[in-house]
Amino acid sequence: MTKIAVFPGSFDPITIGHVDLVKRSLPLFDKVVVAIGVNNQKNYLFNLEERLQWLHEVFQEEPKVEVGHFTGLTAHYAQQIGARYLLRGLRNSSDFDYEKTISQLNNIVGEGLETIFLISQPAYSHISSTIVREIIKGSGDASPFLPEQVKVGGAVERGESRV
Repeated sequence: MTKIAVFPGSFDPITIGHVDLVKRSLPLFDKVVVAIGVNNQKNYLFNLEERLQWLHEVFQEEPKVEVGHFTGLTAHYAQQIGARYLLRGLRNSSDFDYEKTISQLNNIVGEGLETIFLISQPAYSHISSTIVREIIKGSGDASPFLPEQVKVGGAVERGESRV
């Protein structure tokens, strides 16, 4: 039986912390699907195509990583692709409290879907997409927090939406 994990997120944008979690998870699974969850009620800084392109570029050298996207419940997406595991990163105790509740609900909705938590490396525990977006909107240099494949510029540097 193939061990497939889904690492869901908005990846708006993907950060070096996300990349670290995926790479650290690879010995645990046969395949890791990094999947963008699309919520039509949410305003993203970067459009879906751009985020998917970044994921493809970041993980192009990793044969065990696939990239996808979905709408609806993460647990349903995991079932559709045959994944029995969700991968989630924990930066702090607040993340744990939130993720614990979500994992319990996903276990019920996903009929036994297990969530695997990896603790963020100390070097990355302060990085979140939310904070990186604020740096970008404020015309700051977000490059220390982004994979080298992720280039932001133009309208984003001026704080304008790209969607």
